[in-house]
Amino acid sequence: MKKKLIITIIILSGISILGWQIYQKVSDSTKHFKRQRQNIPVAVEVAFVKKASIREVGDFTGSLHPLSEFIMAPKIAGRIEKLLVNIGDTVKSGQLVAVLDNDEYYQQVIQAKAELAVARANLEERRSTIENAKREYKRTKVLREKKIASESQLDIAGSEFMTQQAKLKVAIAQISQKEAALKMAEIRVSYAMIKIPLYTTTGYKVVGERFVDEGALLEPNTPIVSILDIGKLIVAIHVIGRDYPKIQAGQEAVISTDAFPGITFRGKVIRLAPILKEKSREARVEIEIPNEQKLLKPGMFVRVQIQFNENDNATVVPIASLVKRNGVQGVFVVDLQEQKARFIPVTLGIVNGIQAEVLNPVITGAVVTLGHHLLEDGNSIILPENKKASDEQRESGEHDAKIIDSTKGKEKS
Repeated sequence: MKKKLIITIIILSGISILGWQIYQKVSDSTKHFKRQRQNIPVAVEVAFVKKASIREVGDFTGSLHPLSEFIMAPKIAGRIEKLLVNIGDTVKSGQLVAVLDNDEYYQQVIQAKAELAVARANLEERRSTIENAKREYKRTKVLREKKIASESQLDIAGSEFMTQQAKLKVAIAQISQKEAALKMAEIRVSYAMIKIPLYTTTGYKVVGERFVDEGALLEPNTPIVSILDIGKLIVAIHVIGRDYPKIQAGQEAVISTDAFPGITFRGKVIRLAPILKEKSREARVEIEIPNEQKLLKPGMFVRVQIQFNENDNATVVPIASLVKRNGVQGVFVVDLQEQKARFIPVTLGIVNGIQAEVLNPVITGAVVTLGHHLLEDGNSIILPENKKASDEQRESGEHDAKIIDSTKGKEKS
């Protein structure tokens, strides 16, 4: 048993020694390969560092909404006799939209007027009666002073006068009651005439939807038509927490839609939601767009661009030149004379789709844009088109005067 244990230990030791020797050989060969790789020139493409203006622009998508939208509905039940508007019709504040069957309500008005007339006639009768009671009370009082009428007769006359005064007050109150009933009946008649509410603000209002037809029997609050104000439109977009602090009320926005390719519309941010939704981690942002030509319609899908920041005379490099080595971001700066590339860690500012702003350190010359995945710090490089590179260097003065527009991915003079 001991013999077997000793043999096993010897075998394991031998395997360990053999493995260590293999590791040493592989490690030496890897180091040799790396040294050899560093000595092998790598074919690359380069671009020159420029001084330019660079913009940081946020791209969003959203939908168009009307400035205001409300539903026209009756306050009373009835049958539609006339429906005076249809989808797409332009309407104004105070315009008549629909008429309900109002014969019953007109009869209520007639009845209320008749009752008011009766109450007024009763009031006149009471006034006449109280005058007679007043005269009788005064006459009885004079007779009592002359000892002709008795005390009981004076009390009866006074009581009758007070009773007629109370009945006069009741008649006056009945007048107010009947006038209120007539006013209510007239209001119910007006409810049969469905009109667009009056607003102090002016806008371009159209009929968005029509829900019923003439002859339909409606209950109170049954939708008839929807009215949209599209003189101005609202774009609703949703932004994530990273972009939320960059957006402020009053910022300009550029809006485009597939319905009108090549045409852009201008708007302004008017409000931001004070919270981010917990599920989506997004906040609603609303942008107001003038719509004088009435081209845009509610419900359209739109793309929105908002400029966050712009730096003039910034040091910019192509986005393709950015690489990471050992978790550090940087660029390979090219020494054109020695034809070597040196890795320089950089601190970036504005980064858009095609350019990146370098804040630190200050770099000049050319940077590698293609082939840097094969490079290590200090590698030799091959420029396949040296003439083209020198031509680019001569033209860099022109490039310095160009502005990088990230919204279209092109350079504009």
